[in-house]
Parts: sequence; C-alpha cells; structure tokens
Amino acid sequence: MKLIGRALARLFAALFLTGVLSLAAPAQTPPVSGTMPTISAGADSAAAREALDEPGSAAASLLPRDLSPWGMFSSAHVVVKAVMIGLMLASLVTWTIALAKGWELLTARRSAAAQNLLLASSGSLAEAGQALAGQGQLEAATQAALREIEMSDGIHDKASVKERLASRLERIEAALGRRMMRGTAVLATIGAIAPFVGLFGTVWGIMNSFIGISKQHTTNLAIVAPGIAEALLATALGLFAAIPAVVIYNMFSRGVAGYKALCADGTAEILRIASRDLDRAEGAHSPCYRAKTAAE
Repeated sequence: MKLIGRALARLFAALFLTGVLSLAAPAQTPPVSGTMPTISAGADSAAAREALDEPGSAAASLLPRDLSPWGMFSSAHVVVKAVMIGLMLASLVTWTIALAKGWELLTARRSAAAQNLLLASSGSLAEAGQALAGQGQLEAATQAALREIEMSDGIHDKASVKERLASRLERIEAALGRRMMRGTAVLATIGAIAPFVGLFGTVWGIMNSFIGISKQHTTNLAIVAPGIAEALLATALGLFAAIPAVVIYNMFSRGVAGYKALCADGTAEILRIASRDLDRAEGAHSPCYRAKTAAE
C-alpha cells in the first residue's frame, strides 16, 4: 500500500509540474493562410507604398512637375483662375491709379503753393485775378469772389457780403478737395475686399483637394498638392493686391489733406483781400473821405 501511495504521489506531482510549465510557456501564434505582400526592412519607401497602396502608386503619376507660379495657374481650377485674374487686374488698377493720381497730386500741390505766393503779393482782388489768370485752382475762387462783390453792388451791409464770400469760397475749397480725392476710393475698395477674394480662391482650392482625396481614396501628395498650391497662390495674389492698395490710399489721404490745407490758405487770403477791398470802398463813400478828396 505504501508503494502504491508513493507511486500515486509521484504521478500527481508530475502532472502538476507539467501544468505549471505549460502555463509559463509563451503562446505560439499559428501561421495565417493566404497571400500577404512581404516587404523587406531595406526596401524603398516608394516600393512599400506601391505594394500596400495601389491607388497611391497610380496617383503618383499625377504629381505636377511644374510648381512655378505660371504652372500653378495653368493647372488651377477655372474658378480659382477667375479669382487670380481678377486680383491681378485689381493690382494693375492700383498701380495705374498710384502713378496717375500721384503725378496729379504733386503738380496740384506745387501749383497751389505758387498761387498762394501770388495772392500774398497782390494788393487788390482785381490784381489777384489778373495774376492768377490761367493758373487753375485758386483762379476760380478769385473769380467767384469778384462776381459776388459785383452782384452785391449797392448793398451797404458789408458784413453780409463778407459772409456770402466766405460761403462761396468754402464750397469752392470743398469742391477742390473732392476733385483731388476722385479715384482714390477704388484703392480703398481693393484694399478692403482683395484679401477676402483671395480667401475665396484659397477655400476653393482646398475644397478641390478634399474632392480629389474622396475620389482617389488616398491622401497621396499627388492628389493634395495641386489644390493646395493653387490655394496658396490665390492667397498670395490677394495680399499682393490688397497691401499696396491700402498703403497707397493712406499716402494719398495724407497728400490730399496737405493739398486741402494749401487751398484753405489760398481762399483765406482771397477773403482777406476782398475784405480790404470792401473796407476801402466803404471808406471811399464816407463823408470824411469825400471831403478830403474835394480838398485835394
């Protein structure tokens, strides 16, 4: 009995040891049947994509070769092309206005400064009108002052005449400022809307990229690159049109403000000359002046 007990104990010990060793051993994964592309560790990444992603390898031939600005414009969507053409035209308009209006403003300021010197050296309104004949801006103000004094002949209240003169000269000064500002509003419009037009082209180009991804079922660079490239080009053209327009508009605003100041100086000088003429005329009709003239 003792021998049988010992044999059973050895048997149970052997079974227990076998179970413990089987639990401690790592699990083996059975081989999976079927074909699977195998890629060696040293294989090229392009070959790996070609083996694992067939649509990506097919789209690789669509990768644009020319990423110059003209190449991106040529391969852009028709809507993005229209946006780019509009922005380039806006930029052309900006620089055309800059050159034309800049020359006009420069010559007008020089002319107004010279006319102010002529007014300062004039002794009467008639003399100022002769000196400014054919000069331009302030000539119209001088003629308007002469016409108002002529129409007010016989009115003894000189204060009302001066008030009407000031009103006429003020409106002429405002008209000169408006005339010089004409055309600069286009620059403000271009500076305000060009970034948003460029942003519209950007959104459209990115949308084309997502459409290409959905059609090809891949995020390969050949699918994404054309849309992103035309989007970035539209953004750049929007900034290229907007930034110079804003800068040039601000420069013209300051220049026109200086021109208005020169015109205001000229109209103020005309008003002073007219006031002196009116005071002289009033003194000439006074009894003291007539008596002095008769004594002489």
